[in-house]
Amino acid sequence: MMWRSMMCALAAVAVSFAGVRAEDVKVDPAIKSYEKVSGVSGNLSSIGSDTLNNLMALWSRAFQDLYPNVQFQVEGKGSNTAPPALIEGTAQLGPMSRAMKEDEIDKFEKKFGYKPTRISVAIDCLAVYVHKDNPIAKRGLSLPQVDCIFSQTRKSGFADIKTWGDAGLTGEWADKPISLYSRDAASGTYVFFKEHALFKGDYKDSCKQQPGSAGVINGVANDRYAIGYSGIGFKTPDVRVVPLSKSGDETPVEPTFENAMAGKYPLGRTLYVYINKKPGEPLAVHVKEFIKFVLSREGQEIVIKDGFGPLPLKVVEAQLKAIE
Repeated sequence: MMWRSMMCALAAVAVSFAGVRAEDVKVDPAIKSYEKVSGVSGNLSSIGSDTLNNLMALWSRAFQDLYPNVQFQVEGKGSNTAPPALIEGTAQLGPMSRAMKEDEIDKFEKKFGYKPTRISVAIDCLAVYVHKDNPIAKRGLSLPQVDCIFSQTRKSGFADIKTWGDAGLTGEWADKPISLYSRDAASGTYVFFKEHALFKGDYKDSCKQQPGSAGVINGVANDRYAIGYSGIGFKTPDVRVVPLSKSGDETPVEPTFENAMAGKYPLGRTLYVYINKKPGEPLAVHVKEFIKFVLSREGQEIVIKDGFGPLPLKVVEAQLKAIE
């Protein structure tokens, strides 16, 4: 289920991410608690998204508390690593911060004769970050401006933005060159940002590519004139999020779940876990129960604790049907 087709179901859950305490965000009360079953054991391996890495680790530890005979390994080097791992059988779980590309699906289908199963597990706002001192966080940016900051192709059609003065700042900031921090090409976040913020254009060669989201945040936190992007769950006190608008004619808005669901914030996204499920055949018990746990009340409470947004009931129900 793509992001746009989920909008109606997700609109019922209007929760703000930026600056909101985890205890103020609630899981849909109609989502059921997880019910432990017997006979769950075996090895589970997760290979994929860095954005989802900590969340997968939190889920795995909670799952192992329920089932001590399950051995869990989590590796998060980027969404691009998930499809090959599923195809080669080195992982049963492929977390991704973007949807699989057609060629990735084709390779999987060529190997197995059917498509991989995509499970929606959480909601994220991809945020643009600046140093905590940067006044651009008060006024915001449009997506065309973001494109002209990060992209060498500038498909939005506007002039290159090299300094903070080019972006509209005055005074001491006006002549300061903008320092760019980006995820690396293996990242689903890199691909999502390229498609939605750069209008499928090319990144500038000056972008300092980081192998993890935390690296982007650390880079921006320690570089007063920097800008970067990452999931909203990686926000720290040393950086600020930049309000965004789709165009220069609109007022920039904060990266909150409420704004994303209303179509006001332009970089909302769904996070996924892909699995290999042969049609007409049951999943391995430990794989199925892990997915059920992720989609339970307890699993979605972990989503909130890690700074992401929980799924509404209708989406959870659709995902549970997909693993039957």
